[in-house]
Amino acid sequence: MDTIDNIPAAETGTKPLGAARVGIGGPVGSGKTALIEQLLVHLAKRSISTAVITNDLVTAEDAERLRKGGAIDPARVLAVEAGACPHTVIREDPTLNIIAADQLDRLYRDLELTIIESGGDNLASTFSLDLVDWWIFVIDVAGGDDIPRKRGPGVLQCDLLVVNKVDLAPHVGVDLGRMLEEARSVRDGRPVVATNCRSGENVAAVADAIAEAVLVAR
Repeated sequence: MDTIDNIPAAETGTKPLGAARVGIGGPVGSGKTALIEQLLVHLAKRSISTAVITNDLVTAEDAERLRKGGAIDPARVLAVEAGACPHTVIREDPTLNIIAADQLDRLYRDLELTIIESGGDNLASTFSLDLVDWWIFVIDVAGGDDIPRKRGPGVLQCDLLVVNKVDLAPHVGVDLGRMLEEARSVRDGRPVVATNCRSGENVAAVADAIAEAVLVAR
């Protein structure tokens, strides 16, 4: 089950409510897939039935990485090949991702949460609310402490901002405290979580935020 073409088309007619859908976006290399790998462990501990849809330009590399990771049934990971700028299929025309998510709802009646990972994009990347109920934007310390000050729509509009790779701050000349303070300032105090997804540091807080904001509300 490598791409959405490998599963039957969704039935027409009224669709049940289905799983909650959470988007994860951010620049190339910020740690989106690493965050999902860690989240899957925490969500499994909470017995939350989860599936994942990855987005890449013309590959299924991130999907294959998650399938091989052992934290999720490989059949619950689908890959969307955007064939264009990543934001196109999560914002302008999210049809491919909606189809994939609908099909996962059909295949897994116990499904509670579908995570939709955007392909790596720039700071202007955002998710259509026709696609997701709630979304996360991931930036990383190595990308520079000026990212919050650039006030990109992804940083400003996401429901939760994740500042990843905090362990690298002393090695790249970043004042982590100031970066986090500026991130909270431009977001008017809305949630910001600092993580090291390689080690799993503070990923539990991200899992808690998803559970409280999306799953409890349903």
